[in-house]
Amino acid sequence: MAGLETAYARLRRVLYERDDGILPTHATLEASVASLPQDDDPTYLVGRGSQATLDHLFRDIVPALNGQNLTGRYYGFVTGSSLPIAEVADNIVSALDQNVQVHLPDQTVSTIVEDTALRMLAALLELNGHDDNPAVPAGHHSYETRFPSRTFTTGATASNILGLACGREAVITGRIRRQGPEEPQETGSSTTAVTTVAGAGLLAACLAAGVRRIQVLTSMCHSSLSKAASIIGLGRGAVRDLPASASEPWRLNLDAVEHELSRGANEGVVSIIVVGAGEVNTGRFGTNGLDMPKLRSLADRYGAWIHVDGAFGIFARALPQRDEFLTLRAQTAGLELADSIALDCHKLLNVPYDTGAFFCRSPVIQSEVFSNANASYLSSHSSSQIPSPLNIGLENSRRFRALPVYAVLLSEGRSGLGEMFARMVRLAREVAAFVRDSDDYEWLPDPDASLDSTHIVVLFRARDSQLNENLAQRINETRRMYVSETRWDGQKACRIAVSSYRVDVKADLAVVKDVLRLVVQTKH
Repeated sequence: MAGLETAYARLRRVLYERDDGILPTHATLEASVASLPQDDDPTYLVGRGSQATLDHLFRDIVPALNGQNLTGRYYGFVTGSSLPIAEVADNIVSALDQNVQVHLPDQTVSTIVEDTALRMLAALLELNGHDDNPAVPAGHHSYETRFPSRTFTTGATASNILGLACGREAVITGRIRRQGPEEPQETGSSTTAVTTVAGAGLLAACLAAGVRRIQVLTSMCHSSLSKAASIIGLGRGAVRDLPASASEPWRLNLDAVEHELSRGANEGVVSIIVVGAGEVNTGRFGTNGLDMPKLRSLADRYGAWIHVDGAFGIFARALPQRDEFLTLRAQTAGLELADSIALDCHKLLNVPYDTGAFFCRSPVIQSEVFSNANASYLSSHSSSQIPSPLNIGLENSRRFRALPVYAVLLSEGRSGLGEMFARMVRLAREVAAFVRDSDDYEWLPDPDASLDSTHIVVLFRARDSQLNENLAQRINETRRMYVSETRWDGQKACRIAVSSYRVDVKADLAVVKDVLRLVVQTKH
């Protein structure tokens, strides 16, 4: 143990003394790659011992990793840093190596901590409160609310897979039930229950329901949604883009949704509606508080499922209730009316990779899809209200990723996290204002938009087309900040995503301005 403590102290010292910028140099990367074992070396897979291995890690590997967790100016991929308390909690997770797959309250508190963290996260995002969800008993305390089924995942991609899988189950079995009792199918001395996708498979369930196609209706969705549709058997072609307009392609066209739902009802087509809360390039939102009640009504009328991809945008619901954030809070209002929600904790919540969360209104549907049957040795505590995670998620083997989330929620609280999110938004808006007012840059997608519409993402390009071709590269080569390259309206663009707890609005803004001015001055 003393050796490990010494090694950890050495790591902290190396990181503290690191002054080589946000990105490693090309020379550092080349040296690191050259240091890796080669399979034609006679010493390949010959044990080096712990001390030589540590020396190699600190000398060759650590300097060649990017510094996104060491700075507030890594603006790529909506990647948060790790709060110190989350890092400590994550080390506890590694040290005790819990496999949080079965709820065993007489042996470990891990699943209870996980459930507590998910309840706290739902409260932070204001997902609580009663509605007419039949899964929530009348008069039940708000602690168990709209989303009684919930679990941690590896990230929003995994959560989107859960959301579409639950939606697929709900829209098909719901159609079967609305059509009336099925013809009994003899299986020995009993008849089968309602056909489900989980039980009978997608093809058999679609045939029983008279479903020709399942469509996913969305607007400018994240690429992970198409991936999820492919994985669960719907196909990438099932994802249909219904933008409100050419100027606001991220907004969901509710009239088009209604048309698709009504037409599908007569043509054997069932639908999953996916609302984007935080479009990846602009950070804008697919709906607002006025849209969601209508969308909920349409989904209930036609038997559709509403899933929210709220990877980072949903955290706007946790901003302080102040005038400066009224627009963002209004744009995320009503998301609690969805059937399921996906989000990332390793983004704005600033816990280590990989940590996402999934919330679902129907415990019955979620357990139907993900139940791990026929494994008596994995049975859980029979009297508990907390389900074993293996019966409501993808994995049977799971890291205790809930602990860093629990530690951050407990340490920072609603107020501390709200102020952290507020700093992110303020810096993004200051950068957006600078870009908007610059003669050298163009603020996208609409230079006349209100700054109040900016959450944590700033999209822009250089007005000089030649500079714009390698703008991201020029910015990143300064090694003072990092941006993502993307495309908008067929042209290259850059995206700044402010997502680190380390953000210092005044100091970071000065650096961003300096770098953006510098790349213009040195473009030739």
